[in-house]
Amino acid sequence: MVQLTPLQKFVVPLGGQQIDLQEAVHVEGGMSLLRVRIREGKRFTVFDIDPASARDWGEAMVAWAARQPR
Repeated sequence: MVQLTPLQKFVVPLGGQQIDLQEAVHVEGGMSLLRVRIREGKRFTVFDIDPASARDWGEAMVAWAARQPR
């Protein structure tokens, strides 16, 4: 069983994908993962990401965004 806690939800301006970030805690083992749900129309893509991978992914996205013109 997984306990989900909403963290953030937003819509991508170009493409209209809905991004939903949740904390997913596996009750049996207590493992906490970041669940990323991407909705495109009727299709869903779901990633459950460990803390180290989430940190790497987040840092890469922040670094990329910082290099873009405002």
